Amino acid sequence: MKKFLIILVTLVIVGYLVFSLTFVEKTSKNTVCEGFEVVVKDSLDTRFVQSRDIVAMMKKFELYPVGKTFGEINTLAIRDTILTNKLVESAEVYTTPKGVIVANIYQRKPLLRVISNVKGSYYIDNNREIMPVSSNFAVYVPIATGAIDEEFSKNELYDFASFLLKNPDWDAWIEQIVVHKNKEVELIPRVGDFRILLGELKDYPAKLAKFSLFVEKGLNVVGWNRYSEINLKYENQVVCTKKQIIGD
Repeated sequence: MKKFLIILVTLVIVGYLVFSLTFVEKTSKNTVCEGFEVVVKDSLDTRFVQSRDIVAMMKKFELYPVGKTFGEINTLAIRDTILTNKLVESAEVYTTPKGVIVANIYQRKPLLRVISNVKGSYYIDNNREIMPVSSNFAVYVPIATGAIDEEFSKNELYDFASFLLKNPDWDAWIEQIVVHKNKEVELIPRVGDFRILLGELKDYPAKLAKFSLFVEKGLNVVGWNRYSEINLKYENQVVCTKKQIIGD
């Protein structure tokens, strides 16, 4: 008798739980979505993606959830559509107990801006991948121009830009990286009317250290406008080209 009562109570509990879950699920599916909240998590650093852009995207693809029942809403489809935005790195979409759909969005992080006469204008992100520029926002990163192909931008230029960003003094000092067809690099400084010939993107910490010493011992003595070109390509040498002065 005792065993029978235990079995009976167990069946009643199981039945109640099944009924409750079915009722809750049915009720949840019939609940109407009251809001759609887009949160761009890293918007203090960059503003490539804006909430209104995501809302417009959802409306365009008929995925905007407000006013629909949760039985009609596909959060996975919302997330996958958000990820088609090439400025988005990752997204989380979930439902709150108050009947709101929340989309947390994380933007891609550019490390280098490229203006190429081969492929046009784009960023290289921190995963060495190409990302598009945005009309919403421009971020301060090293700028490279010239004969730049995709492979060179993802490798040698990425490594050089990483070096600059890890050395703020150099990053602030160099205005532009110019790449020639032979893959040799020229630097345009923010201060001084001259060019720095770096050559191939090899041993650049040593080359820039050599230039720093030359600034201290040379340019600060003879003046910053004496030379048109400073060549760091050769080991243990700094080769300078004097400016041509009209009338000489």
